[in-house]
Amino acid sequence: MSESSKSTISIDAPIAAVQAALFALDKYPEWSSQIKSAEAVAKDDQGRITKVKMSIDAGMMKDRLTLDYDWSGAPNKLSFSLDEADLLTSMDGIYSIKSIDADTTEVTYELEVSVSMPIPPMMRQKAEKSTIDAALTQLKTHLEE
Repeated sequence: MSESSKSTISIDAPIAAVQAALFALDKYPEWSSQIKSAEAVAKDDQGRITKVKMSIDAGMMKDRLTLDYDWSGAPNKLSFSLDEADLLTSMDGIYSIKSIDADTTEVTYELEVSVSMPIPPMMRQKAEKSTIDAALTQLKTHLEE
């Protein structure tokens, strides 16, 4: 991900709780206001969701899309890529999860998006950063309640 946007947040929750929230892909609408719906459409032989249909509304980025999830870096990393969408032409993301101590976890979220219409790189990066920061803040709020 050469031109990705990235942010990191510290969450007052054990790593297992953070992993449980991030790995329950079909439950994202319960804590993320940007994800309006999420439906698991495929799972691997371990029962992990590998494909999700989503409806997103992240300001400038509104779309219906299907994401493929790669569990090869789990439990400390979960990555995804765009399978299909109405407007987006590519979307790659990575959640990296690191235990700071027994009750604190650090989450880094990287995101790179391309859309079918011309958008200046600065505006695209601003939208990515806004999406990342909202997702991390809402995840933190959800886990620290």
